[in-house]
Amino acid sequence: MYNLILITNILRILDEKDMTKSELAEKAGVSISFFTDLTNDKANPSLRIIEAIAEALETPLPMLLESSDMSMADLEALTNRKLKHLPKGFIWKGGVLSEYEAFQVEQWDKKNRAFLLKSKK
Repeated sequence: MYNLILITNILRILDEKDMTKSELAEKAGVSISFFTDLTNDKANPSLRIIEAIAEALETPLPMLLESSDMSMADLEALTNRKLKHLPKGFIWKGGVLSEYEAFQVEQWDKKNRAFLLKSKK
């Protein structure tokens, strides 16, 4: 589960920064084969490697380990790159919210996911 969260966050940030796996591997100082194994959930990175990846992504290390309230299917879809890029005007963000703010965000999320599903048909 923790690898899936790490991998999902790395792939999401890669998409946000419009970076390739090869660019990230080079910038982080890891081999592309290791990075490919990592994103395919076939490698267990050390904390030092996770830190190097965070630095290469210019992202605080805790964000790579940030849990999500996304369903397992959504996490797997992101990891397997089935969602690719969100349509123009949509972004994915994680953050610390009050309970009321979280409720509002959940409502917006439901509305936007319904809209995206309709637009795919």
